[in-house]
Amino acid sequence: TFAAEHNVIAGNVIGYGATSGEIYLRGVVGERFCVRNSGATAVVEGVGDHGCEYMTGGRVVVLGATGRNFAAGMSGGIAYVLDEAAAGSGAADAARAADAARAAGFASRVNTELVDVVDLDADDVVWLTATLQKHADLTGSAVAQRVLAAGVAQSPFRKVMPRDYARVLRVMADAKRDGLDDVTTAQKIMESVHG
Repeated sequence: TFAAEHNVIAGNVIGYGATSGEIYLRGVVGERFCVRNSGATAVVEGVGDHGCEYMTGGRVVVLGATGRNFAAGMSGGIAYVLDEAAAGSGAADAARAADAARAAGFASRVNTELVDVVDLDADDVVWLTATLQKHADLTGSAVAQRVLAAGVAQSPFRKVMPRDYARVLRVMADAKRDGLDDVTTAQKIMESVHG
């Protein structure tokens, strides 16, 4: 049988410069996936080199291996990567074992100049569960179905988050909680990013 999650089904630069919309692909894509993405949501089952490069917004979910230099220059948006190799997935078949070997060292494939690789929070789990359900419904993805059956919170996801973007989101949440106006909020954002 054809296992989409082990095969390249789309070429390079899918989602380049996307400003909105959704992309759901059952299978692996080529290099430079979602480069300069500024607002789209995209789900795939593996990416080549330079994924999420120069991304400024949107969200990307990778349900498989990534190439090198992931998130280089990423200043906004969020990427979620299923890091099964780090979790010791115990892949039963040769194809899954090969994918696990390629995925080994995900953290070492991330360009951490602007981003951190962190754990999911409760909001991430809720969002990922809904997004993976949509991916499974639209594509029949065996990977998404497996993750949903195990539970997103129990799956080895890693969140790739730009540091400045994370600071801005924290300041915005604090400002909303404190009832600050837009001008004061903007000032606090500038202070947090520029010191």
